[in-house]
Amino acid sequence: MRVLLDESLPRQLAAALVGFEVATVPSQGWSGVRNGELLRMAANHGFAVFLTADQGIEFQQNLSGLPVGVVIACARSNRMEHLLPLVDKLQTAILTVSREEVVRVTS
Repeated sequence: MRVLLDESLPRQLAAALVGFEVATVPSQGWSGVRNGELLRMAANHGFAVFLTADQGIEFQQNLSGLPVGVVIACARSNRMEHLLPLVDKLQTAILTVSREEVVRVTS
């Protein structure tokens, strides 16, 4: 399963998500692209899930019709020390999120 890791999250998180093909927004050459366009690009390039820390994305973007699910990592900060405890829940959310759905993962 292809997962796109938003630039709001540290790229080191990709290595912790075992069993997924994880690419980062910068590695795709999409740094600075706004979320609406980023979600369209992710869907058009075969990503099934967009993983972000942007807790307002579901209110800022129209997700209907996009064949991509959104998983939001809700940690104390975007630092790896705060994200690592969420990895198991993030992996489960990635596996179970449906397209056009937003899933929040908290500790």
